[in-house]
Amino acid sequence: MHILLVPIMAMLLSGCIGDSDDRFDVGYSDGYAVGYNTECKIRTTLIEGDFDSQHYSRGYSSGLYDGAAACRRLK
Repeated sequence: MHILLVPIMAMLLSGCIGDSDDRFDVGYSDGYAVGYNTECKIRTTLIEGDFDSQHYSRGYSSGLYDGAAACRRLK
């Protein structure tokens, strides 16, 4: 019984880890676009807006800061 439990748990946990990385990446990309476009006064940006996900929210905050900084470097 334990022999089957370990591989199943590993699969389930790896799925959760991959999901959190994916949500962070989507949030970062959305935040970067919003930060860059807002700072450079380009246009409004449509985003996914999954702020219920802590990984998305954390990525969005990081991306927002980095996107705005990237625009300021161009000025």
